[in-house]
Amino acid sequence: FIGDFDGKKVSATKDIMADEPFEAPMKPFGGVESFAWSPDSKILVYVSRKKTGLEYAVSTNSDLYAYNLESGETNNLTEGMEGYDTMPAFSPDGRYLAWLSMERDGYEADKNRLFIVDCQTAEKRDLTADWDYTIDEFAWRPDGKSIYFIAAKDGVTPVFAINPADGSVSTLIQEQADFNSLAPVGNDVVLTKRHSMLRPDEIFRLDIADNKATATALTDVNGPVFEKLVMPTVEPRMVPTTDGKEMLTWIVYPPRFDRNKKYPAILYCQGGPQQAVSQFWSYRWNFALMASNGYVMIAPNRRGLPGFGTEWEEQISKDYPGQNMRDYLAAVDDMKKEPYIDTEHIGATGASYGGFSVYYLAGNHDGRFAALLAHAGIFNMEAQYLETEEMWFANWDMGGAYWEKDNAAAQR
Repeated sequence: FIGDFDGKKVSATKDIMADEPFEAPMKPFGGVESFAWSPDSKILVYVSRKKTGLEYAVSTNSDLYAYNLESGETNNLTEGMEGYDTMPAFSPDGRYLAWLSMERDGYEADKNRLFIVDCQTAEKRDLTADWDYTIDEFAWRPDGKSIYFIAAKDGVTPVFAINPADGSVSTLIQEQADFNSLAPVGNDVVLTKRHSMLRPDEIFRLDIADNKATATALTDVNGPVFEKLVMPTVEPRMVPTTDGKEMLTWIVYPPRFDRNKKYPAILYCQGGPQQAVSQFWSYRWNFALMASNGYVMIAPNRRGLPGFGTEWEEQISKDYPGQNMRDYLAAVDDMKKEPYIDTEHIGATGASYGGFSVYYLAGNHDGRFAALLAHAGIFNMEAQYLETEEMWFANWDMGGAYWEKDNAAAQR
């Protein structure tokens, strides 16, 4: 709906999707990022997946629709672009519209490309055609000369800038931490949040000069709590995989860790399956809390996770019991070489796809684990296929229906 607002009440309301059986924002997670006003307030761009029936269940093809307030006409700006198109944002001068776009219909974990369209010429360009990572969110620099964005890369989530003219990408700041949310308050000043496996979010100010940013904490809400705590330590570890590659694995050591002692260990299996094992702080799967109970936490960036290029992330699709499971076991075997690991007391845990991983490892671990704990995991693939409301997910990642006997991927 749109309407006139005089500061006290809304009047002259109009349903701009009247008689359309679709939703905007899209269910279940869409929010204010699904709308964009042009700077002159003449155009409202919104995100919707205008499909019904079976097509609605199997497709991820959302589009950007531009509603003209003067004419009342709606135009599809991304017709022919088959994957998710989301998060529209006009440049400050209104000349360009930027958004995130996935290429393939039915693949919800496809690379999020950063597209822009020239609103005068209708020319579209993929700014990240030569950049092999998926973008989480972005924001225009106030003068329109750059677009700031965040993306998982190499096990963390840095802040980047991209030049809309040539697509060149600069890493503004990369730490052993994750940045999330971007609010430019000047051409070279951005407000953001930062967290890690050892500390929840605080608000930071980024000051940018010569394509580099320095971070200054503006809040310390959690400081008084952490002053009373002895926290674990976190280290990155490069683990050789069974196919000759290297895998970044986060190791979280207990507080007051002593290499001359032995500690039980826990392998963490990530859900998704395409969700990053970055420096996230979780109130559900909190590695600092687990390690503080005396465990060495092993958190591999196994196959299927973003942040290590498209090939690494896509390998898991249609190969659930394959290379990613060998990646898990490679991480455990690598850590078992350390004298401080109690090899008789190693466990594994995870939820959702991580739960599925635990179920699989329970039958295929060759004595590596003494205990396994799964939460909300897929334990019956036939039931998963029949019960999910996201058929595109099952069709893409599992290869299709289990009754398709001539479908090798679905029968795996």
